[in-house]
Amino acid sequence: MHHAYDENLAENRYYDRHFQSQAAKILPGEYFVSGRGMLLVTVLGSCVAACIRDVDAGVGGMNHFMLPDDGGRDRLGSSARYGTYAMEVLINHLLKSGARRSRLEAKVFGGGAVLSSLASSNVGTRNAEFVLDYLKTEKIPVVAKDLLDSYPRKVYYFPDSGRALVKKLHRVHNDTLFSRERDYKDRLAGSKVEGDVELFI
Repeated sequence: MHHAYDENLAENRYYDRHFQSQAAKILPGEYFVSGRGMLLVTVLGSCVAACIRDVDAGVGGMNHFMLPDDGGRDRLGSSARYGTYAMEVLINHLLKSGARRSRLEAKVFGGGAVLSSLASSNVGTRNAEFVLDYLKTEKIPVVAKDLLDSYPRKVYYFPDSGRALVKKLHRVHNDTLFSRERDYKDRLAGSKVEGDVELFI
């Protein structure tokens, strides 16, 4: 059963000529896990992406999410459940794909103050704090991060090697990124978190 808040497996695949690699494009509210030479790509505004891999098994994945805006009142309540869900879905898929919790490492990106309407409510900062707190609690080491600031980013992640490239987008030529994040934000506002995630420990 899918709720509006669900993290869905990204379906947008393409061949990246520059990196000569099969690639998956991860949109807001999506995630992807791969074990074989794939490239995971996303563009982040105030959303955050966690890139997590098993350093030995060569399996890794990326999500792309934001906490719903509750005016910043609810640091640890219902809004955090959305982020928790997004993280658990990714981690559980990794564990089902042969990753071991004790061998996971993370790289985290995003949380920029890129939209004036969102910047005022500190959405990017709250997303960045959430993802760091979550990984610390789960004892998953963060080996690299590029968070906050005021520009959107395009992130390229190679799960099998753990290599990540971040391209700062100083000018975004089209409004797609912003309209996607806004639509996603509106979807979150209208949904409830009620699903449980099976944990694979």
